[in-house]
Amino acid sequence: MANHDWELAGTYFEACNCTTACPCVFLSAPTEGECTALVAWHIDQGHFADVTLDGFNVALAVYSPGHMAEVKWNVALYLDERANDARKDALLNIFSGQAGGHPSVLASHIGNILGVAHVPIDYQADGRKRRLRVGGLAETEIEGIAGQGGAEVTIQNHPLCIAPGYPATAARSAHLRFDDHDLHWDISDRNGFYSPFSYAAT
Repeated sequence: MANHDWELAGTYFEACNCTTACPCVFLSAPTEGECTALVAWHIDQGHFADVTLDGFNVALAVYSPGHMAEVKWNVALYLDERANDARKDALLNIFSGQAGGHPSVLASHIGNILGVAHVPIDYQADGRKRRLRVGGLAETEIEGIAGQGGAEVTIQNHPLCIAPGYPATAARSAHLRFDDHDLHWDISDRNGFYSPFSYAAT
């Protein structure tokens, strides 16, 4: 698919194996020496040329065998199976980085794409809680940490970010499970982030 004008806006969250708050966003080494992360995006409004993308979900499993800013990542991409062929092509074009914008910055860190699959993706947001189920392959739940006066704890202008321009709300996972491509994660009480996001062609 050729590149077109496009834009997306919605909410995103991630859970990883670092202790809270993940040092990778400050270009420091991960707390466990390697990073395993599950990232999800829910598109509230979006289009790729004349293809509307409102309401669809995308997930990305990331394995970094070391410092995330210094080694290439292995990733698996999951696209919402409710999307028709045109929408799947549009989502793949955007989230693979081929269409430019911030996803192309994220894609520059990728060394190996383990696979692309079209699966049921259930994304839920309830106050400070975020939940994700990716078919029978992955699931996670995180909850924002209560800071001073009960307010959210946020990190702004961090150099390694999924959603530039928005403060990331620090969270902690109730669980993170992933089982695909010979990667097996089953952890809890670890780091999470969530925020709005907006991407566009550049």
